[in-house]
Amino acid sequence: MPAPIDGRPAAMELTAEILLFLAGAGFIAGIIDAMAGGGGMITLPALLASGFPPLAAVGTNKLQSTIGTGGAAYAFARGGHMDMRRYWPPVAAAFAGSALGAIAVQRVSPAFLAALIPILLVAISLYFLLSPPASEADRHSRLGIFGLSLLIGAVGFYDGFFGPGTGTFYTTIFLTLGGLGLLRATAQTKAANFASNVSGLAVMIGGGHVVWIAGLVMAAANFIGAQIGSHLAMRFGGRLIRPLLILMSLALTAKMVMDPKNPIHLYLFGA
Repeated sequence: MPAPIDGRPAAMELTAEILLFLAGAGFIAGIIDAMAGGGGMITLPALLASGFPPLAAVGTNKLQSTIGTGGAAYAFARGGHMDMRRYWPPVAAAFAGSALGAIAVQRVSPAFLAALIPILLVAISLYFLLSPPASEADRHSRLGIFGLSLLIGAVGFYDGFFGPGTGTFYTTIFLTLGGLGLLRATAQTKAANFASNVSGLAVMIGGGHVVWIAGLVMAAANFIGAQIGSHLAMRFGGRLIRPLLILMSLALTAKMVMDPKNPIHLYLFGA
C-alpha cells in the first residue's frame, strides 16, 4: 500500500478480502454501538490493521459511523424514545464540539488524550459496577440543559478528535447527570452521536481524509448492525445495555493501555 503524503491517504489498494474484513467489523460495531456505544474500538483498529494511515482511518471511520448512528437514531426516534424538543441544545453542542475536534486533530498530536481516556473509562466502569441498577424511569436531573450541553459538547470535541468510546461517554452523562432512564439516555446518545459524526465527517472530507469505498462498505454493514442493536436495546432495555456499558468501557481501556505508544503503557511496562 503506498505511503501517505502529508497525512492524506494515497491511492489505496483495497482487495476483496480487506473490504470483507472491514464489512464484518462494521456490522459487529453497529450492533454494539447502538446498544452501548464503543463500536469505534472495533472499526478504528480494523482500519489501522488494514494499512490505513491514522488520519485516513479516523476520517473513514467517521463516514461509516455517521450512517450507522443515523440509522440507530432513526430507529429510536421512530420508537418514541427520543425527545428532541427538550434536548436539542446538547445535540447542537455535540455538533459544534465535534467540528472543533476534527479541526484540532489535523493540527495537534492526540498523544495527551491517550493517557486521560483510559482513566475516565475506568471511572465509568467502576460507577456502573458499584452503583445500583439504573432505572428505566427518568429521575431528577443534576444539571440544567446548559450544563448538560457543555459536557456533551466536550465529548463531541473528543468525538471529532478521536472517537472510540464516545457513545459510552454520552450515555453516562445523560444517565447520571441528565436524569434520564437507561433506554432514553441511550436514545438521546444516538441523536448526539449522529450530530457529532456529521460535523466531524464534514471537516474530514474537507481535509481529504476519507477513503470512500471502504467507508461506504463499512457504513452499509454498520447500518444493518445498528438496526439490530437498536431493536435489541428497546426490547431488553437495561438488562442488555448495562453489562455492555461496563464491557465496552473496560475493553476500550485495555485496548488503549496496551498501545505501546500510550504514556500509561510506557509507564507500566517501559519502552
